[in-house]
Amino acid sequence: MSDHARKRARLLADLAAAPPGARPTVSKPTSNLFRDRAGASGNRVSLAHFDEVIGVDAAAGTVDAEGMITYEALADATLAHGTMPAVVPQLKSITLGGAVAGVGIEASSFRQGLVHDSVVELDVLTGGGAIVTCTADNEHRDLFFGFPNSYGTLGYALRVRARTIPVRRYVAIEHIAHADPAAYFDDLARRCALADADFVDGVVFARDELYVTVGHFTDEAPQVSDYGFEHIYYRSIRERTKDWLTVRDWLWRWDTDWFWCSKNVGAQLPLVRRLYGRKRLNSITYQKIMRWNSRWGLARTLNRLRGLSSESVIQDVDIPISRAAEFLAFLHDEVGILPIWICPIRAPDPAQRPSLYPLAPGELSVNFGFWDAVTSREPLAPGHRNRRIEAVTRELGGIKSLYSDSYFTEDEFWSIYDHDAWAALKRRYDPKGTLGDLYAKCVGRA
Repeated sequence: MSDHARKRARLLADLAAAPPGARPTVSKPTSNLFRDRAGASGNRVSLAHFDEVIGVDAAAGTVDAEGMITYEALADATLAHGTMPAVVPQLKSITLGGAVAGVGIEASSFRQGLVHDSVVELDVLTGGGAIVTCTADNEHRDLFFGFPNSYGTLGYALRVRARTIPVRRYVAIEHIAHADPAAYFDDLARRCALADADFVDGVVFARDELYVTVGHFTDEAPQVSDYGFEHIYYRSIRERTKDWLTVRDWLWRWDTDWFWCSKNVGAQLPLVRRLYGRKRLNSITYQKIMRWNSRWGLARTLNRLRGLSSESVIQDVDIPISRAAEFLAFLHDEVGILPIWICPIRAPDPAQRPSLYPLAPGELSVNFGFWDAVTSREPLAPGHRNRRIEAVTRELGGIKSLYSDSYFTEDEFWSIYDHDAWAALKRRYDPKGTLGDLYAKCVGRA
């Protein structure tokens, strides 16, 4: 903690010495935001060095860590003590503070909620230049519940104390196939209601090919699979009914192939896969390639030469499970992206409800993750499919994450994400508007 205290003191000194209008920045080499933004201007004060574990208390079931630590480093530190963060998002490069300020999810979320539901205490550097400690019941409880989904417009997490859960050596996996969506979501709800599962998620490969995956901690495994190099995890779902992974490999089963999106950079071809090598088969590599393509527009140029209209559809939306089959039918009919990741969510304490990401309290919801470029011969208005996704999500009582492109009008946006709550927090913690506007950042790409 003494190192962390020195960092805090140096940060406050740097902010005091910075020119007027200087603002903090996370300035990290990778980002899990999938919306292009205008380049930052003006004086910046880096927070990149807030990237270490402060302490793991396995007996208390908590970990203290700095906001810029990656989940790969955080998970390794806790696994060494026989625990893991209660929710570990799927990609190694996601940072702890980023997952709290955004929305982090994984297969433990049916029981543990989203990443912010696991937070016990939060130190935030506010836009006003102060560092405040927030808990669910202290004088900064408004920021504790308002920080999730604020995306850096209220402040930056310097320190997070989060819940951990004990682990065992392996995760035993069962993949259950379904052909009917209604029966599939019924089974998903039933398995989430059982007390024995540690993890639940799923994949939709086709209208009549849907899988629920259930994971249980175990101390023994008759065999252990490796999906970190030559073998691909998502393909195994269709090939095996049962499987076993080490806990660490389970946590990063999706990272090696960025779920299934590595196909877009040739990484699922055996020869190309070997050329990448084990160390480069990960989301960090694919992000760098994606951002290079976004900057130089190679894919856009190729599609234009082929006479195709292309739209990037990279979305995660949360739908009440009672309407999940309807939303899936819409995706099949109007979007056409496959596979689709399915992840059930229920907040562990419905009374503690984040003000800017209001999931239905106590109700099981289903996260649909679908990520690809959709092409057609017919020219469509910019954002056509994304706008339809937003409209149908609202019609079905759902909510979407803001890490990617959004097309809401300002009135639509603030009717969903609680303008009054955000404005009150802004007045208290960033009265000069140093950290910008949530709508301008998430929709206007400011």
